[in-house]
Amino acid sequence: MEVSTKQLRAFRLVAQHRNFTRAAESLFITPSGLSVLIRALEGRVGFRLFNRTTRHVELTPHGGELLAVIQRNLTELDAAIASIGRNRSQQSISLGTTPLVAANILPPAMRAFREQRPDVRIRLFDADLPTLIKMVEAGKLDMSLGIFKAMAGVRREPFFRFSLMAARAAKDDSPPRATTTWSSLDGETLIMLSSGHPHQQLIDRHLAQAGIKVQIGSVVNLLDTQIALVEAEEGIAIIPSFGMPVCRNRKVVVSQLISPVVRFDFHLISNRGRELPPGADEFTSFLKSYIASWAGRAGVL
Repeated sequence: MEVSTKQLRAFRLVAQHRNFTRAAESLFITPSGLSVLIRALEGRVGFRLFNRTTRHVELTPHGGELLAVIQRNLTELDAAIASIGRNRSQQSISLGTTPLVAANILPPAMRAFREQRPDVRIRLFDADLPTLIKMVEAGKLDMSLGIFKAMAGVRREPFFRFSLMAARAAKDDSPPRATTTWSSLDGETLIMLSSGHPHQQLIDRHLAQAGIKVQIGSVVNLLDTQIALVEAEEGIAIIPSFGMPVCRNRKVVVSQLISPVVRFDFHLISNRGRELPPGADEFTSFLKSYIASWAGRAGVL
């Protein structure tokens, strides 16, 4: 006969209470039922666990040795069961996006969502677009946000539409502009991102189509660096409107590029072969509303 956890818990309770009646009450069974459990355990281990009299219940030396082992293992078992229960009750969603969005847009949105759904945990991962795609394809991320092309095996849906803005160093003697025309950029020194960025490719196409000649300043890999160089008056930049939160923390002003207004889509991607976890649809709907509210206040819708 195998040893059951019920027998082990019964043994531990008797050892703790030094009383069969009180231990039986803790297990919601009769004292005779508890005695059956203890005798079965003693029969399985091959030695007496308790010395019993009408007034006292004491552990035998062998019983004391067994209690130390059982106490440790039952504690670990209870902790594991509790941990699994907590994980099941708390839904988890892994979301990837590019560093600037991860640092400046997602954290306050996650905090606001947590106030509504404290049982849903959002795990945020920041990386470049190729890395995000690989992680979604491998099932290491539930979803990713960014400027993604259509791909086999990847579910892609429009998430939000941003626009291109002109970013300049803020100067006391120069009031900020509401708009900037593409043609007015002719001859300006532009701080650019490397050509691997999808929105930089979009910018390059519009400059070429409009026949606008610019001076190329620094070419960097991160939008944060690009904005910092604008603040340092190394040139101006054309940035996506989701970069505006960073500009607010620097002495950089932005204006919407017009004639034409150029918009582009942010997409949400996920693995076609995997179902999204519970709570994912609710979070993405919340995030769309959160960004719409922020973008509306910023005047970039």
